[in-house]
Amino acid sequence: MPGWVWLVGVAIVAAIVAAVVVLARGSGTASAAKVRETMLAAGCTYRDVTPLPPKSKNFGGYHADVPRLTTPINGLWNTFPPAAGGHYGLWAVWGFYTEPVNPRQVVHNEEHGAVVIWWGPKVPASTVRKLQAFYNEPIKGGAGDGMFGTPLDATIDGKSLGNKIALTAWTGDPSRYYRNGYYGIGHVAICPSFNQKAFATFRDAYRGKGPEGIPLADDQPGMGPTG
Repeated sequence: MPGWVWLVGVAIVAAIVAAVVVLARGSGTASAAKVRETMLAAGCTYRDVTPLPPKSKNFGGYHADVPRLTTPINGLWNTFPPAAGGHYGLWAVWGFYTEPVNPRQVVHNEEHGAVVIWWGPKVPASTVRKLQAFYNEPIKGGAGDGMFGTPLDATIDGKSLGNKIALTAWTGDPSRYYRNGYYGIGHVAICPSFNQKAFATFRDAYRGKGPEGIPLADDQPGMGPTG
């Protein structure tokens, strides 16, 4: 067989595999337009935002922007709550928390594919219980896989959630990440109350779609960084 025929065959197979991967990441999920429509119908706001590029030109990219868990937050992200951008090098242990988790770490979970549920300090305990029940719902992969819940008591760039609930996610094509200025896209919805349909639509569209391509099997409750 001529060498060029073999090379063409390899290229075709590679293209098919790439197409299958892309389809698999996008299959069975709502489009961003459908998510927006559903969130707005529930009385929420919704935004899709390109993240700020890494500030640091040194090795480490977004991790180099947040060398410490006390690195100043203001000006670090361009959405509230943060949906993408600079973050600490170690992500937080996956789970649902009743005490605030450092958002500098939570953004790293988003990079791994998290759909994050945030709520302000004025959200009633009864609503938090509903959010935890939503987190614990059986879903593909396992309850809580690729999900994260935390209150957000901090004020970021002068903004606070107060009595509101937010959902965030960071999605992207892993084959393009960090190439030619591509850093994926952040998604943010801020809601006055819990809405099962809207929250499930957001979750099912964006969970496990992080720009690093981390599988949901590595985003299970209780899992965390090893170093």
